[in-house]
Formats: sequence, C-alpha cells, structure tokens
Amino acid sequence: MGSPFPSELVAAQHADRLAWIFNDRGDRNIWVADGPEMTPRQLTHYTGDNGQPIASLAITPDGNTVVYARGTELNDAGHVANPTTDPVEPKQQVWAVAVETGEPRLLGGMGCGSEDCENIQLSPDGKWAVWTAHRALWLAPVNGSRTAARLTDLQGPASQPTWSADGQRLAFTLNRGDHSFIVIADIARGAVTAYHYIAPSVDYDESPRWTADGKHIVFLRHNGKESGLPLLLVRPAPWSIWVGDAQDYTAQRTWKSGTRMRDSLPSSADDALHVTTTNRIIFDSEADGWNHLYSIALDGAGRATRLTPGEFSVRDVQIGPDGHTIFYSSNQNDLDRRHLWKVDAAGGKPPVALTQGNTIEWAPVPLEDGKLFCLGSSATTPALVYQVTQRGRQLITKKQLPADFPSAELVEPKAVIFKSSDGYTIHGQLFQPRNQHAPGPAIIFVHGGPHRQMLLGFNPMGYYHNSYAENEYLVSLGFTILSVNYRLGVMYGYDFEHAPNTYWRGASEYKDVLAGAMYLHSLPIVDPHRIGIWGGSYGGFLTAMALARNSDIFSAGVDYHGMGSLMHHVQSAAPSVLFAPDLKEAQKVAWASSPESTMNLWKSPVLLIQGDDDRNVTFHQTVNLVQKLREQHVPFEQIVFPDEIHGFLLWHHWIESYKAEAQFFEKYLNKDTKR
Repeated sequence: MGSPFPSELVAAQHADRLAWIFNDRGDRNIWVADGPEMTPRQLTHYTGDNGQPIASLAITPDGNTVVYARGTELNDAGHVANPTTDPVEPKQQVWAVAVETGEPRLLGGMGCGSEDCENIQLSPDGKWAVWTAHRALWLAPVNGSRTAARLTDLQGPASQPTWSADGQRLAFTLNRGDHSFIVIADIARGAVTAYHYIAPSVDYDESPRWTADGKHIVFLRHNGKESGLPLLLVRPAPWSIWVGDAQDYTAQRTWKSGTRMRDSLPSSADDALHVTTTNRIIFDSEADGWNHLYSIALDGAGRATRLTPGEFSVRDVQIGPDGHTIFYSSNQNDLDRRHLWKVDAAGGKPPVALTQGNTIEWAPVPLEDGKLFCLGSSATTPALVYQVTQRGRQLITKKQLPADFPSAELVEPKAVIFKSSDGYTIHGQLFQPRNQHAPGPAIIFVHGGPHRQMLLGFNPMGYYHNSYAENEYLVSLGFTILSVNYRLGVMYGYDFEHAPNTYWRGASEYKDVLAGAMYLHSLPIVDPHRIGIWGGSYGGFLTAMALARNSDIFSAGVDYHGMGSLMHHVQSAAPSVLFAPDLKEAQKVAWASSPESTMNLWKSPVLLIQGDDDRNVTFHQTVNLVQKLREQHVPFEQIVFPDEIHGFLLWHHWIESYKAEAQFFEKYLNKDTKR
C-alpha cells in the first residue's frame, strides 16, 4: 500500500493533456501529464494524511484549468467527515487550479448529501461550473471572479446537470420522492431565466443527455413508486428510453425493455447512456443475461443493435473524440480480469481488443489526437497510468511506482472454480504461500458491495485495491488465501448477480462461502481446523454469518463495518414497507437471514473494526452485535475510529487495521511463526 493509487483519469477535449488524482499514503493531489512526452507532474500540493478526499475531477476543453471537489459529503446530521478530529470542522468545497501556476482558487461550497454525490459539470466553453449542493444546483465562473450562487430553487433535490452544446441551457433531474422530472433551465448571465418540464409524468425520469445540435434530450424512464406491494416477491423493473423535444417540451418513446427479470433497468444504465454525434443512442441492457451495449437511432427507427455479443459484461463506457467510436472495458475471454475494447456505434463489425494478457485495464480515456490512456494493474503491480499503443500498454513513467515497491515478493493468485451446494459455479482467486508443503492455516476473503468482483490482480476500486494488498500481506505471512466471488457479484451474468433468495430474503450467497471452505478442505496445504474469514461491509456481514452459523468450520474472523442484522430492510415506516401484505413473513425471513438469529452457535473469536461516522452501515450494527457477543461470552476485540467513515479516509487507519488483522489471525489460527 505504499504506491500512490490513481483515480478519475480525465483528458482535455482540445488539448494534449491528462489529469488524475493520486492518493499517496493519504496525501491526495492532482497530477497532470502534457503531450507529446506525457511526463507526469504534480499540480496541487496538499500535504498530510488528513482525510480530505478529492473527487469529481474535470478539466476545461483547452486544458488550462482543472476543477475538483475536496472534502467529504455531509452525514445525516449535516456534518462533513472529520477523521482527524480537527477543532475546526473541514468543509466540502469546489476548487479550480490553473495548470500553469498550480494555485487553487475557491469556487464555492458543496456539501452534497450522499455517497459519490460529487458531480461537477463544466460548460462547453469551460467558463462555468455547475454542481449539486443543498438539494439545488449551484453555478460559479471557473475564473473565480465571484463565488458560487444558487442557480435553482425548486421543490425536491436537483441533480445530474448537463449542458447543451451552446452553453445556454442546462438539463437536470428533479426528484419529487415517488416520481421525478427532467427539467431544462434557460441560462443567461449566470442566472435562470426560465424552467421547462419535459413530458412530466408519474414515473421516474432521469439521466438527461443532450444531442449535439441541442434540439433534443434523451433520458431514461421507469415506473414511479408503488406502495403496499409484497416485500418477498422480487419484481421486474421495466424501463424505456425517451427523446424529448427541447423546443416544445414533448417527448416520444424511442425504445422500451421487455417485462422479464433480465429486462430490468441495469444498475449501470446511467453510466452507459450516451448520444453520439451521429445521433445513435448507446445504452446498457442485460436482456440476454449479460451487461451489453446496444445502439439505436435517435428516432427509434429499426431495432436496437447489440454491439457487444457474448458471455461477458461491459463497464467504463466512453465515446471517443470522433463522436462514434465507443471505448469500454470488459471481461470478454477473461472472466476474472478486465481489458479495453472498442466498437463503432453503428455496429456491423465485431469489437476490437485493445489490451489483453495477464494484466488488468480500466477507465479508457481517448485524446483528440488519437492517443489512448487508461489505468491498469497486474497481480504484482498496483494501479498506474498507462498509454495504450499497438504494442500494448506502456507505463507513461516509471516514477509512478516507488523504488522499494515489493513486486518481486508478491504472489500471482491462481484462478479457481468450484461448485456451491445448490449448483452455482463460483470463481475465486487462490493465493498460495511460497515453499509451503505441510498443512497450514488458511483464510477466506469475501468482498463487500455485494455487487463487486475481485480480480486476478490489484482492483480498480480503491477499497478493494487495499483489500488485494492485504491478501498479499497475509499470504506473505504464510496464510493460504481464497478470495470468493459469491453470487450477487458482477461480471458473471444477470442470473448470477440476481440469484434468488439472497440478501435479507434468505442469504443463499452464504452457501458460496461454505463452498469456498470446502474447497480449502480439499487442498493438502490447508489445515481444515485452522480456517479464518475476513471481509468488509457486505463481506463483514458474510464474515459474521460464517462465525454465527459455522464456528465449527471458521476458527476466527475479522469483520470490517459489517451487519449483524438485516432487519432494517423490513422495519421501515415507509409506506412501501409498512403496508406490505407480507410484512410479518418478510420480517421472519429477514431475521432468519441475519447473523444475530444464530448467535447461540457463535463460538469463534472475532475482531470488529468500524468508524463511528459510517454513512453506509450504521455504527449501531457493531454496538448491538457486541452486546450479543458479550451475552454469549464470545471472545472479541474491537477497533473503533472516532469520526471515520465507511471507506476509511485516513491511510494510516487502513495500515493500523490490516496489521491488527494479521496479528489477530496469527494469534487465533495458531500459526507456526518459525516456519
């Protein structure tokens, strides 16, 4: 974890310049690289492991200015995270920095109210920045001539702003709770002169996208909220694509999904909705069982064309500077890694592989001059910035990797496949200690999400990039590690990700964890009496499940901000829950799906780790679980970080936790430290 982690790679539209964020042991800064050499240099100079993240990176079309948010979103009490417990609470703010001078200038406050809510959008001329704050849109000149002013004042939170090509209009989503609208705001001299609603209905309209000529708005529509439905029955979520007229504000449906479960609105739909300069709509659908790209004409003429056929899934979609070439990452022909591909929006030709082999690539960023850049990693190399050429990917500078990074000491995990008790095929990554011949201790790792995937190398997500590093650390200490990609995870098809009787409706995914333990039992290098388990968030929930159901199999566990109970899903006062006809039955199922329902079986020791400003899993989950453990006289240890959030903001908190985890497993799995 000594290598800086890169994220949010972006490029200037009309300049040979890249920008990205480096988190270097808690020092978070913006870096840029200029053509033709593309030598990276640090742009901002924030210092210290201070827990102030940088997000929503944007660069002006001319490449002269980078705009970004710094600080965390607000919690329910209206506070920004303050993990260093500074006497003066930090703020979440929007900044701009000139590439030539490196001097940041404040554009205004942000303080948005949900995870990953930061969304700064620059006007096409690069002169204005708009973002969401305090349930409204705020606007500021990028040159800092005046601070941000509230742009919208409407009922309900405004989000997803997008500029028309002439910079005179903004389209955005206005959420009214049980329905939402697409709104166009006319902008003049930094203020709204008029609002227009596009074909308002009782449904949820979202994800507006302008056509290049500014005459139309493409958006998604799915059903408005309905109360009193059964909770245990999982229903399809049909959806459609509409094209709105930006002059008379009517709209016509261009495409609609089917009514099967596989036809439901994909979670990635917003990220993969694009309009090309040739007026093709590009969108995601899982109708054939995998997350694929489709293309259809703006007017809906003809059937939608599937651009990426096959048993794999697509992520990281970007439209190239030519307006019709689509770049993306997928696990085509390599289910446990991701590589870059491209395909034409009109279809007719198969996708072209841009990278391949025993590496991992994501976040493709094409430049106007034809260069292509991305983020990438491997089993023994952490995430770095690469240029993709005909010869493959090339590191833009070796200085990105610390000289003492221990690549030679890391092991390459092996792809393994095993069956769960009910027939599901489960993929995993097996880390085996070097030169081990006698049976020794082993640990299962379960990711969070649960809609995530661990890969055969350093992960694209910062949280799981850290998790992979911890697994490498544990294997270096002599533990055999099995990372289990259980059902509910992504990239193995719709039916795998949406398996029945999962989560609070039965937790059938725990069968895959047990199958992982049985696989370890089959290995001659594993002592079946010394198997541990660890995970974070949903992985923490599965860790608690393992210890509460099978302390006879799992000798110890480390639970990062997990859940001991899933009852909160069926104890809400919301009408959609309160008036459900099967509420009592659903509560019984949720209780039976929770670790706390079998606390009497929990015997194995556990280490619990959480920050008490967690916005994803309430801290009360850990508080309550500890009381249950005390009642059962179960050995437990705890690490609590005051004012820390779910994904720890302080680098040294990760280091402290991971060291404590290793020591905990060495203590309770009785490892022979002399071997």
